[in-house]
Amino acid sequence: MSERRARVWAGIDAGKGHHWAAVVDGTGATLWSKKVDNDESAILTALGEILDLADQVHWAVDISGTSSALLPALLAAHGRRAVHVPGRTVNRMSGAYRGEAKTDARDACVIAETARHRSDFAAIGVPAQPAADLALLTAHRSDLVADRVRMINRLRDTLTGVFPALERAFDHSSQKGALVLPTGYRTPAAIRRRGRARLTAWLANRSVRGADAVAATALEAAHAQQTALPGEDVAAQIVADLATQILTLDDRLKRIDQQIRDTFRSHPQAEIIESMPGMGPILGAEFVVAAGDLAAYADAGHLASAAGLVPVPRDSGRRTGSLHRPKRYSRRLRRVFYLSAQTSIIREGPNRDFCLKKRGEGCKHVQAVIALARRRASVLWALLRDNRVFTPALPVAQAA
Repeated sequence: MSERRARVWAGIDAGKGHHWAAVVDGTGATLWSKKVDNDESAILTALGEILDLADQVHWAVDISGTSSALLPALLAAHGRRAVHVPGRTVNRMSGAYRGEAKTDARDACVIAETARHRSDFAAIGVPAQPAADLALLTAHRSDLVADRVRMINRLRDTLTGVFPALERAFDHSSQKGALVLPTGYRTPAAIRRRGRARLTAWLANRSVRGADAVAATALEAAHAQQTALPGEDVAAQIVADLATQILTLDDRLKRIDQQIRDTFRSHPQAEIIESMPGMGPILGAEFVVAAGDLAAYADAGHLASAAGLVPVPRDSGRRTGSLHRPKRYSRRLRRVFYLSAQTSIIREGPNRDFCLKKRGEGCKHVQAVIALARRRASVLWALLRDNRVFTPALPVAQAA
């Protein structure tokens, strides 16, 4: 293609090992389509070839995650900006074109064509250092929490098979003593032989709070079961291994939580975000990662809509005013606002008063919390816009 175009659209179907890039012109004709390795030199070579095709190139990518992190970073380094075309949109748009084939080359062309027809896609920016660190730390924390839940469920299931009374006696997900006890004593006979006094001392030496109460509860469960079930010894060893792993995992979670706090508080807007009632450093870090650049939201309504807190109309003909829950929104952002709203109503204040008001109007608890989350999204957006911390009372100028 020797003729240089004025403007073209480049769509990139991103992947782990390689990307597929396709370029279309204003008529929808494909000018360039090629497989590009996920490597800096290969991406720069493709970037140069595409820039030679036209004076102005609009870039679009279907994935804005770790697999395509190098691509937007190289584009930004060369003064180029890419937009994010969601995979759901690409899937829907594929049905508008002839044929049923599903290939990377076709997807790249659909991405380019979609970007050519629409100009309202969000731009992909390269996050600042604190935001990038928080993205990695919060993702790692989520994985560790999921691993903990899985191991807790396995421990409870195994313990139920040989010592159901002990499994019922404790909440293994939140009590340290319930996890320390199986590392040394996990069968009824072993607990009965140890006795209350010595078991209390053993637990106290391992920094278990309320060691006497834990020992008494365990001894009561041991006296309630006099029968040794088949496979008790093997199951006891598995329970001990799982309890040890969970305790080790709890220590890792404490360390990463502290690292998230330290990293989050180095963010320039951390003080503003954390000033909101119910928004601690962990949820604040999740908000920074999920929301991204605040400039992407024209007003508070756009932020609330991105979090799925704004109902969507479903009108047809004479039927109007029909609203339903949205389906396309950031689950992570919605979780941040919902959990922070849930936490903020524990203490007295405007958040609790608003939630009680909604309950008085006939809303269920979940509806009241979502209504509060929507209100808090507007408040947080305004605080970040004005660069000021939250205060329960209105500012003097607004109150006047």
